Amino acid sequence: MAEAFEFYSKALRAMLGLTVTRTFQQLQAARHRWMYQETVNPKKIVIIGGSYAGSYLAQRLSETLPTGYKAVLIERNTHFNHLFVFPRFSVTPNKEHMAFVPYDSISSFGPPGVVEHIHDSATSITADTVQLASGRKVDYEYLALATGTWQPYPSKATLTEKSEACAELRSFQDRISSSSKIAVIGGGPVGVQIASDIASFFPSKNVTLIHSWPQLLPNFGRKLHEHTLQALKDLKVDVVLGERPELTHRKVGEKEAPILSFKGGRESGYDLVIKCTGQKPNSQLLEKFIPGAVCATTRQILVHPSLQIADPSVPSPRIFVLGDVAKTHGPHMARAARAHADVVTANILGMIRQQEPSAVYTPQIYEGVIKLSLGKNDYVWYGQDNNGKEVLMSAKETDENLHLSHLILAVRSQSKGETAASELRRQFPTAQIEVWLLDLESYKSVLDFSTRCKTLPRADVAILNAGLAMKRFRLVEETKHETTIQVNYLSTALLALLLLPLLKTRDEKS
Repeated sequence: MAEAFEFYSKALRAMLGLTVTRTFQQLQAARHRWMYQETVNPKKIVIIGGSYAGSYLAQRLSETLPTGYKAVLIERNTHFNHLFVFPRFSVTPNKEHMAFVPYDSISSFGPPGVVEHIHDSATSITADTVQLASGRKVDYEYLALATGTWQPYPSKATLTEKSEACAELRSFQDRISSSSKIAVIGGGPVGVQIASDIASFFPSKNVTLIHSWPQLLPNFGRKLHEHTLQALKDLKVDVVLGERPELTHRKVGEKEAPILSFKGGRESGYDLVIKCTGQKPNSQLLEKFIPGAVCATTRQILVHPSLQIADPSVPSPRIFVLGDVAKTHGPHMARAARAHADVVTANILGMIRQQEPSAVYTPQIYEGVIKLSLGKNDYVWYGQDNNGKEVLMSAKETDENLHLSHLILAVRSQSKGETAASELRRQFPTAQIEVWLLDLESYKSVLDFSTRCKTLPRADVAILNAGLAMKRFRLVEETKHETTIQVNYLSTALLALLLLPLLKTRDEKS
């Protein structure tokens, strides 16, 4: 109990600080939308890589760049790949499409024209130009490298189009489903999550997790290893530590069966071997231009605390590096990538104003906190403070189907709502799913919707998730309020107040 209280108190303090910061940023972005003007030939801040670090940097730049500048995001994938869900969606079917998010939402708080997404790959860079695989050249005023790391599938997708990447995930799901004996090589977060998911969703399968270190999750503390090891044993996963087996294939009948060779000559055959090892920084693009900027041991890019390249032989103050490819003293986590992006944004803006870059990256405790799923319903939060003290809290997810019996989608467009409902009906065939019209620009529509809700026998949950960010100032004709204020705040607050009596009735009956 004391440990849970300590965890939640520290998390609350961190989240409160982040919430205040992000609220202030959004208020600045609202002003920025009215001030920024598109120009014919803007100077470009080019970002190479559109995963967590690159996407967040593009978002922050879209909210802050002055007139005369624009951000250009160069990314080979058509959609943002939400890598955190890849382990689960590699195992379970019918949700893989949710792992890919359109890049359109990056500049949702920014003005039109402030961000350009180029679906391409960078092949080389010079002091002021990026060469693309398509043959196109993009000049830059400032360059940010967020190229991340290479990892084998299924840690990361190998295909760049959403439809093809979804098909790749479905094919992998089929391979797992049709295999009885499965080995997962690599005891980092991805390997642990895939092994525990297979054992949890398919308890009849024989699953082995193999790790070359004597400790699982070696980038974290001993406490997480012990908890994870016990959770895997509870799921009947065979855990083999301190082994780096050699993978070969042997013909069995008409198929090539994978064989793992262990120490002492022991061999074991499997239906499927899943590799979750071999993470490598994608630093080769810069290495061709500035070889001395790449660390000889880790292959990460050397950076100053300002996240500018740290190679004194080739001064490159206009080139920044962020995310996992940057050699910092912080964790390789998405929260750290967001912190990197804030530092790079501040320094680029300062340099545009003819100031010396003054923002520096200092790792924070919350950046290294991990939420690790350990099967279908179990997970653990884990972190360490600056003194090395470990804090761990385990919990259970609610059943992912939520025991859904009746769902109402409140939408402005009946046709779009029905399209979404059809997919949900396929996923939840026993649930009653309806589409009701609701226009938050209209108080009458809000009142009519709440009146209709009173006909329901009960309501367990209300999720008020509607919101927008207008590119230009517009008044709602009915209320004479600005559209964002009307939809995001006034109508949403009114709807919440009107639905509360129905939700309270549910609590009293419970």
